[in-house]
Amino acid sequence: MTDALVVFTPSGKRGRFPIGTRLLEAARKLGVDIDSVCGGRALCGRCQVTVGEGSFAKHGIDSSAAHLNAFTATEERYRQRKGMVEGRRLSCQSLLEGDVVIDVPPESQVHKQVVRKRAEVREIALDPVTTLHFVEVQEPDMHDPRGDLERLLEALRIQWQLEGLTADLHVLQGLQKALRKGGWQVTVAVHDGRRIVSVWPGLVERIFGLAIDVGSTTIAAHLCDLGTGEVVASSGLMNPQIRFGEDLMSRVSYVMMNPGGEVEMTAAVREALATLAGEVAREAGIDPDLIMDVVLVGNPVMHHLLLGIDPTELGGAPFALALDSALDLRAAELGLDSAINRGAGVYVLPCIAGHVGADAAGVVLSETPYLRDEVSLVVDVGTNAEIVLGNKDKLLACSSPTGPAFEGAQISGGQRAAPGAIERVRIDKDTLEPRFKVIGCDLWSDDPGFAEATRKTGVTGICGSGIIEVLAEMFLCGIISKDGVIDGGMAARTPRIEPDGRTFSYLLRDGEPRIRITQTDVRAIQLAKAALYAGSQLLMDHFGVTHVDRVMLAGAFGSHIDTTYAMVLGLIPDCDLAKVQAAGNAAGTGARIALLNKGARREIESVVKRIQKIETAIEPNFQQHFVEAMAFPHKTASYVHLTKAVALPAPKELAAEEGEGRRRRRRG
Repeated sequence: MTDALVVFTPSGKRGRFPIGTRLLEAARKLGVDIDSVCGGRALCGRCQVTVGEGSFAKHGIDSSAAHLNAFTATEERYRQRKGMVEGRRLSCQSLLEGDVVIDVPPESQVHKQVVRKRAEVREIALDPVTTLHFVEVQEPDMHDPRGDLERLLEALRIQWQLEGLTADLHVLQGLQKALRKGGWQVTVAVHDGRRIVSVWPGLVERIFGLAIDVGSTTIAAHLCDLGTGEVVASSGLMNPQIRFGEDLMSRVSYVMMNPGGEVEMTAAVREALATLAGEVAREAGIDPDLIMDVVLVGNPVMHHLLLGIDPTELGGAPFALALDSALDLRAAELGLDSAINRGAGVYVLPCIAGHVGADAAGVVLSETPYLRDEVSLVVDVGTNAEIVLGNKDKLLACSSPTGPAFEGAQISGGQRAAPGAIERVRIDKDTLEPRFKVIGCDLWSDDPGFAEATRKTGVTGICGSGIIEVLAEMFLCGIISKDGVIDGGMAARTPRIEPDGRTFSYLLRDGEPRIRITQTDVRAIQLAKAALYAGSQLLMDHFGVTHVDRVMLAGAFGSHIDTTYAMVLGLIPDCDLAKVQAAGNAAGTGARIALLNKGARREIESVVKRIQKIETAIEPNFQQHFVEAMAFPHKTASYVHLTKAVALPAPKELAAEEGEGRRRRRRG
């Protein structure tokens, strides 16, 4: 036997692969969503699967764990280090040796996570690009040889003063049937006052549009009534491209190493958009044929992959975009014509620069720093933070490589937002005992009934907002020094401070799973927050200011972290806390504005042209800002506003032993 049949449940996807193929590779080729952060090196443990044992008549397979290679030494090391449920395997280490049924548990499935990109309440002036026009068309007779289209155009000219219209071919193909079925009364959809994109028999009173934020981690879609502006349905899913790499550069690397990889990722994201269109249409109870307009935002890599453009040039300096202007497309050009109306228009917001994309343009359109006198700092926090600083006189933008730590990757107990993930943490300053909340439950862990309320989901790990809070609380309690060193001396006060090799860790939760905050975890967040702060400071240098008047945190992560804790750790510069706000899914809001108001499209196109891009990779001061920003909240910057609201701990001297070397910390 040279090939083996593998069936993945619950997706039901199946295929034959050569003996010796890794399960993770087979899953990726079949489009099965198995989470993997470390690239198959058995470090993250997120790709765990279970082998079905026995005869599966439905699949025609006799499956057995013996049909995989034996449990490897690498897996054993992982199990001893972090633990594994009995019977599970790491799919990156498992090789096919026979037919098997493989179950992907919920915690290993990408799509089981929570998508936190809701539609924000916003008043938007309605002026959609696609409009409806009900007309009565003169019937043909033997004395008038004109075609049906000519008589339709005449009706639109006389009854709606619409001149010089053209019609898409698919409109012509269905025009005669629509006219006769409607008794010569039809509703016409006109795109931008120039093109007839759909004709329905009789009176149609509502059409809809989709505003979609194509994030590297999550894709969120909002279905809007183009006549009222109301969001009638919203849905989201994890970006299926995650199976090719969790962060943007991993996906670019996949394309570089696998010729044609961009085609796979383009197909995956377009299929996800079609799925979302169907989901929101079902939720709203409408015919998908009534979806007449789509607006898309996304970072440059997502932008290029969605458009079917090879993103390789974005993987290295000078990070050249294929294009940075806005695009007006048709649904068929993105393969969406089977999911929505064939004549629907698709508008893609302009990109700002190589790593500051159409999503940042959406944030700018939503938050309008270009209309304000005050200096605003707008930060879209993600694996690659996009930062805009300015006011009505000048706008600057940059990107900063924060990495995936804020989303739970690179953290020992970390995970993305999902039911059971710790999202809020408080630590008693006297006892150093923690309490926490998890997603899906309103109770604190020390409240009566918490165990019962979380029985179904359990406590599964800690997500980004929880990581920020626990580190900030540890700093405020003195468990972590200003330089980010976990103080082993505090083990005398609490058994939760535990030795961890040459360093120490803090036990946040005992039980299964056992969740600790390690020195490595602290370092990962320090690196991410230092990159974010350094990018902001660099823009402030170029703008010529020492402080900002207003800070807006955008994005799914930025909207769910506590702004005070964000400042305690030094993710952002000092600012009046009353003027530090969560902007929600500002990129998605910008997409909705462009969907519902065609003038906004011209506005953001004009604004983007005057945004000055600062390239952090070639800025000599970036590294200095980065080093100083490693401290909590910062090594040298004063946090005047923060100290009015929060009592920061007194500095302490600590000696830190890290890795194989030992470094003396001067001041904590």
